[in-house]
Amino acid sequence: MENTNNKPCDVEKVQQEKVPTDGRECKDWKSRYDEIALGHISWEKKYLLVLMIAMASVSIIIGVIILSEFIDNKFIMSSKVHSYFYAWVGGTFGGIVFAGKWLYHTVARGFWNIDRRLWRILTPHLSGLLALFIVVIFSSDIFNEAQTYSIHKSCGIGFLVGYFSDNAIGKLSELANVFFAKNG
Repeated sequence: MENTNNKPCDVEKVQQEKVPTDGRECKDWKSRYDEIALGHISWEKKYLLVLMIAMASVSIIIGVIILSEFIDNKFIMSSKVHSYFYAWVGGTFGGIVFAGKWLYHTVARGFWNIDRRLWRILTPHLSGLLALFIVVIFSSDIFNEAQTYSIHKSCGIGFLVGYFSDNAIGKLSELANVFFAKNG
């Protein structure tokens, strides 16, 4: 790559400070990606930014509604519902940040590929749902055997069963093959 800046690169300093070069030569700044890939990368970036803005807007709007209900003494939603909502919001934000971080790391290191798009799109939503159900599970006091089954405990157990259903069905198939296998 052509050096367009007259100042030479200090290769020793780069090596000493362990500057991430992503395997590039000094002043090699142009993208490795063609126009089509850059368009896809830009779409993913915009998707994550729009999702982040939408989540922030929803959080602010719900927060204002909650505050106005509290001030007017018309507190309609329970504190558990608020807690579940903000668990979902927090989990979704965590997923957005994680997907965004993954996006810029893969682009910078030259490993971005279109096949991971679905993963980057679904990660924020799955993170939000996972956070919501983890909070439901913990607030259900699921590990207290003395407590009767509440809506929260049923929902939490249902989530765990749903999440691990593929594994559970696989294990049940293994057991069925052992117990019901035809003898020779």
